[in-house]
Amino acid sequence: MRRLFPVTDRRTDPTTAPGAAGREWTLDELADAYAYPEREGRRWLRANMVSTLDGAAQHDGRSQGISDATDMRIFGTLRGLADAVVVGAESVRLEGYRPARARDAFAGRRAAAGQGPAPAIAVVSASLDLDFSLPLFVSPLVPTLVITGAAAPSDRIHAAREAGAEVLIAGDGATVDPARAVAELAERGLTRLLTEGGPRLLGQFVAAGVLDELCLTVSPMLTAGDAQRIAQGPALAVPERFSLLSVLEEGGFLFTRYGKG
Repeated sequence: MRRLFPVTDRRTDPTTAPGAAGREWTLDELADAYAYPEREGRRWLRANMVSTLDGAAQHDGRSQGISDATDMRIFGTLRGLADAVVVGAESVRLEGYRPARARDAFAGRRAAAGQGPAPAIAVVSASLDLDFSLPLFVSPLVPTLVITGAAAPSDRIHAAREAGAEVLIAGDGATVDPARAVAELAERGLTRLLTEGGPRLLGQFVAAGVLDELCLTVSPMLTAGDAQRIAQGPALAVPERFSLLSVLEEGGFLFTRYGKG
């Protein structure tokens, strides 16, 4: 892997030197590259998504077909740094989500940051149409959170709690308020937030103006077809501009970071 941006002094940063692309970065180096900004308890919501050259976020309904091993290492690194992973119910069903696991490589960093052994998974679902017998709910290392609206079916709220999930109400009606969902998590000390989609949930975060950072893997593939984009939903009246923070490259894949402002 090599760093393309920001450009640094090759004498002090060997990852920008000629031939550096052949060296695999350690997890510590990846963790340093993707460290959350110091914000003194304020929340930071980043998204991690992958897209083909022609804008597809999936192939055959899943993202794995357009990913690669390095992308998955970064995926694991971002999880290893997060307090909570926020995901939509459809992604839970399609991607077969399981509980996050503790990893020795991040144990020291997490302990120093006052974090638990693994991030919590926070599932956003207005209808609570979820299988609460799955390991994600009944056997996580850290209790799974379910974020829903006040009008969610009471029997489904009961089923979620019976399975061991913590239910957070983040909406006065039948829908979930994205900004309130983020605030509810932050109130519980979960300020380093990571969303992995799906596209509808990311679109809601974008529309609500609460997304702080996008980690976008650009896959060197073309798929055509009618696959989803990384974000879907109502268009913004004025496009929101993000600034380029960093670009890494390996095997033709570009691993980019963009931040708000």
